[in-house]
Amino acid sequence: MAKGWLNLETATSTLPETQFFEGDSAFKFLGLSRTTRLYGFIGCLVVGFVLSLLGSILLFIGQLGIFAVLYVMGTIVSLVGTGFLIGFFKQLKLMFKPVRVAATFIFLGSIVLVFIAAFVLDNDILCLIFVIIEYLAYTWYTLSYIPYARAAVTKAVGLG
Repeated sequence: MAKGWLNLETATSTLPETQFFEGDSAFKFLGLSRTTRLYGFIGCLVVGFVLSLLGSILLFIGQLGIFAVLYVMGTIVSLVGTGFLIGFFKQLKLMFKPVRVAATFIFLGSIVLVFIAAFVLDNDILCLIFVIIEYLAYTWYTLSYIPYARAAVTKAVGLG
């Protein structure tokens, strides 16, 4: 076996269980080890970033529809990546907890609005506005997993 900080299999006796690796039972039927799940998470983040970046580049050459598809796919692939850490069904349950339900609905709604702005309205400015809303909602959603992160952000921007 490989040695180093990514070798989570041999480190289980020295590392406490965290919320990110709870739900091992969710992966037993897939046979995914902790290390494999970490690689899945990192892989999804990289693929999601690349898709969003490619979409953004295509926006600048006037490909609004392809931009919308790639950007949204990138965001969703990144979100799926966190499912590798905590389990996909557990993530779905956590998405709709009261602390993050508003951010979840705004995030999911903005995805739909990005597609409407790109394909129905063919309006690049509106599409960009919905992409920004999607990004902010996703960021707010992500911050809800970090203790006191939302309070720190609202204080830093002068809202709290």
